[in-house]
Amino acid sequence: MNDQVSEAFEDFAATIGDSGPVSVVGGKTQWALGGESSTGTHLVTAPIGIISYQAEEMTVRVGAGTTVADLHAVLAKRGQRTTLPIRSGGTVGGALMVGHSSIHRWGRGHLRDALLQANYVSADGQMVKAGGPTVKNVSGFDLCRVLVGSLGTLGLVGEVILRTVPIAAHEQWVSATGAQPWLLPHRLLTASAVLWDGTTTWVHLEGHPDDISSDHARIAADGFAKCDEGPEIPAYRRMLPPADLSKLPTSDVFVAEVGVGVVHQNEPSTPRSVSVGVRKLNEQIKTQFDPAGRLNPGRDPLDG
Repeated sequence: MNDQVSEAFEDFAATIGDSGPVSVVGGKTQWALGGESSTGTHLVTAPIGIISYQAEEMTVRVGAGTTVADLHAVLAKRGQRTTLPIRSGGTVGGALMVGHSSIHRWGRGHLRDALLQANYVSADGQMVKAGGPTVKNVSGFDLCRVLVGSLGTLGLVGEVILRTVPIAAHEQWVSATGAQPWLLPHRLLTASAVLWDGTTTWVHLEGHPDDISSDHARIAADGFAKCDEGPEIPAYRRMLPPADLSKLPTSDVFVAEVGVGVVHQNEPSTPRSVSVGVRKLNEQIKTQFDPAGRLNPGRDPLDG
C-alpha cells in the first residue's frame, strides 16, 4: 500500500495473519446470508471510527467496523450522508460485503457506487489498497466493485473511503391505495423510492420543496396524500426483473421496489438457480484471490 496505513489497520492485518480460516464479524444483521461460517473459523473485528472526513471533497475515510448509523450521525452535521443502508447495529464493512442497496436505490444510486477505496487484507496476509480517494480513480480492473457483495470471501476489508452525498433540503412520503405504480419512477423528478405491496403504493420524494410540491401535484389526482413514513420492510429479499413485479400475487406479503426489481418478503426464497458458467467463473475468481479457501469459509455470494 502506498498511502499511509493507520495503526488500527496494521493491528487488524496482524490479527488476521497469513494462515487458518478467518472471517470479519460486524453487527451480524445478515450473518447467515450465503451460508454460515465453517466451524473453527477465527472471527476478527474491523477497525472502528472515522479516520478523516473531507466534507468539501465529499469523501470520508472510516473503519469498516463503524456502524452506518454512527457514520451518518457525524456526516449529518455537515448536511451529508452515504448511500449505505442503515440497519440496527449494521456496520459499514458489513453493508458493503452484503452489497444490498437501500430502498432508495432508484433515486440515490447503487451502494457499490459509494465505495471509492478499500484497504483490505488478502488471503496471504498482505495489506492491499483497491481504488483511490477520488471519484475518477480507476483505470482497468475496478477491484472495489468485485469486493462489494463478496461476503468477505475475496479479501477482509478494514478501512474504506466512501463518497458522500448531500442530504436533501426536504423529504416527504406520499401514499395511495389502488394506484398503478409502474410509471411513477419515470414521471417524478424527486422520487428516491417507489414501493408497492400489491395494494398500497408509497413514494418517497426528496429535493427542493418546490420540486417536491410539483411532483406531488402531478400524482395527487391518483389519490396520493402525505404520510409520515413508508411501509415496514420485511427481512428477506429477492430479485425479479422490474417488469415482472406486476405479476406478483397480491395475496402474498411483500414490499416491492418499483423500477428496481427488489422484492422484500417475510420468508426466505428458494435458492436462485445459477448457471454452470456463472458458478465456474465465480470459483475461478475465488481461487485467484483465495487459493487455500481461508477467507470466510462456508459462505458463497451466489447463495445470498
